[in-house]
Amino acid sequence: MIEFSAVTKRYPGGYEALKSVNLTIADGDLLFITGHSGAGKSTLLKLLPVIERATSGSVIVNGQNVSAMRPAAIPYLRRNIGQIFQDQKLLYDRSVFDNVMLPLSVTGVPFKDGAKRARAALDKVGLLTREKANPIALSGGEQQRLAIARAIVNRPSIIIADEPTSNLDADYAAEIIDLFVAFHQVGVTLVIATHDESAVSRAAARATVRSVQLRSGELVA
Repeated sequence: MIEFSAVTKRYPGGYEALKSVNLTIADGDLLFITGHSGAGKSTLLKLLPVIERATSGSVIVNGQNVSAMRPAAIPYLRRNIGQIFQDQKLLYDRSVFDNVMLPLSVTGVPFKDGAKRARAALDKVGLLTREKANPIALSGGEQQRLAIARAIVNRPSIIIADEPTSNLDADYAAEIIDLFVAFHQVGVTLVIATHDESAVSRAAARATVRSVQLRSGELVA
């Protein structure tokens, strides 16, 4: 369960990206957050893994108020949240396999076990045959699928994705949405920020989805 209660996020200089947002996301939900550029979608997502902290209000993730979480506890929280942002932060000097192994190495998973999990994640997104390639050799859609593989390799119960189909052609975008629907069908909670109405429609034709809208930092639907 995720719950935003009267959440406001104010940046230095006084700009309010979020204004008293109340939102409950049940376990296993597939939720789309829509709205114009600058509506506060990215900020809302960043509050969940504590990339940003709320100025006021509370953000509850699985019973924990992450807004008040100690810095030392944040890495443990993030192991359970797969993160896919527009800035994918892929390591272009390392192979596809090494990119997916990185989160496992950081958390101390033995190499043999980690390699099995990394290859299973790559297989899930259709990149197993490209494991030795570097990300620069991949298409835009393949790079996005690599980011997804890295996000799921720790087997998180929550996945957050910020504009995951932006700058992709229709076929690649459809593949990404179908992957998210597949994760939803096995019980993963997904929170996806997008302005891509076709992505929402495609998911809604294949699964039960929820959609809410942000407008200038306020939840309007």
